[in-house]
Amino acid sequence: MVRTLTPAASPSGHHFDVVIIGAGAAGMMCAATAGQRGRSVLLVDHATRLAEKIRISGGGRCNFTNRRVGPENYLSLNPHFVRSALSRYTARDFIDLVRRHGIDFHERNWGQLFCDDSAQQIIDMLRAECEDGAVQWAMPATVHQISRLYDTAASGERFAIETDRGHFTASSLVIASGGLAIPKIGATPFGYRIAEQFGISVVAPRPALVPLTLPPETLERLAPLAGISLEVEAHCRGPVFREAALVTHRGLSGPAILQVSSYWQAQAYDGDERDPVHIDLLPGIDAEAWLLEHAHDKALLANLLAERLPRRFAHAWCELHGWTKPVNQFRHAELRTIAASLADWPLTPSGTQGYAKAEVTLGGVDTRALSSKTMEARSVPGLYFIGEVVDVTGHLGGYNFQWAWSSGFACGLAA
Repeated sequence: MVRTLTPAASPSGHHFDVVIIGAGAAGMMCAATAGQRGRSVLLVDHATRLAEKIRISGGGRCNFTNRRVGPENYLSLNPHFVRSALSRYTARDFIDLVRRHGIDFHERNWGQLFCDDSAQQIIDMLRAECEDGAVQWAMPATVHQISRLYDTAASGERFAIETDRGHFTASSLVIASGGLAIPKIGATPFGYRIAEQFGISVVAPRPALVPLTLPPETLERLAPLAGISLEVEAHCRGPVFREAALVTHRGLSGPAILQVSSYWQAQAYDGDERDPVHIDLLPGIDAEAWLLEHAHDKALLANLLAERLPRRFAHAWCELHGWTKPVNQFRHAELRTIAASLADWPLTPSGTQGYAKAEVTLGGVDTRALSSKTMEARSVPGLYFIGEVVDVTGHLGGYNFQWAWSSGFACGLAA
């Protein structure tokens, strides 16, 4: 059973080597690592239920990492920042930990790893690792104030943390409070406020891995198709993702769209007008050769496209573009134009469905202010930021959890 600090057991003035605020994936990994190297650790969290984001992830089975993790799977204004932590604690390291705890798992597409049974197994594993490190807990606890202490060379007390569970001091303070995604499970801007309090810059947060909304003129044709899914290739100033796209009543979703949404959102940092999202509706097919092969068909273009695309989608797509004639009534030049649109359908989203539907947060504590080896703030000795609160955003598929493990481990070795 994990030790739980109660108000009676947590007298004012209790000191810890490390206080970690946020008992999610990164926070628990950091706590376990620091505790197992002999540091006294307190984990503080405002939630009543532990690690809710882990519990609901992957349809309840937690896509806990990916066999193909690399720096190219992450977005950040400082793209090289992730290299050190990812190389020091790899996907293989976490897989070994999962195996040591007897958790069965399986691999899905693109190297994604999921629990066979339940995401709760990952939570229980992390709790057990924390127990091995004699980690103590204050949960649920509300943090009222954090202060930096000075002239503390003798005591080692650098920070004072005021909570409704008591007053604590710490030599090292770790912020693992997450981002703004999924506010219904308690996401708050707490970590950004702490960074700003200590003069550390924050890259403006934005929803990421999030469904995109479409302008009314496009949505009018596509919204009635809500629920239709099709395989596409999609990109937006970044890598090409070949996965499913899903039409929704507000726009587009599905893995391919969630992936490119992060890149579409990242364009806002450049200050330029955003490029559209580019979608290939017939991935792996030479659309021009195929259409010209059928240039003499008397069938409606939409009916021909329905051989390769969902029928209702094919008809709506043709109506959207005004291509409603039989194939043999289009000139070859027109068929080439149609083929080009099938291979590269540019869509300019009107926005996103926001943090309520986002899987993660883009932006966060500026990594240029942190040590890539330890996650410590360069200007504030003893203050660390890990996990989603940092300006590091992974692709869909277990990469964000791996960042939590890697950044938490790196910090746990240093804090």
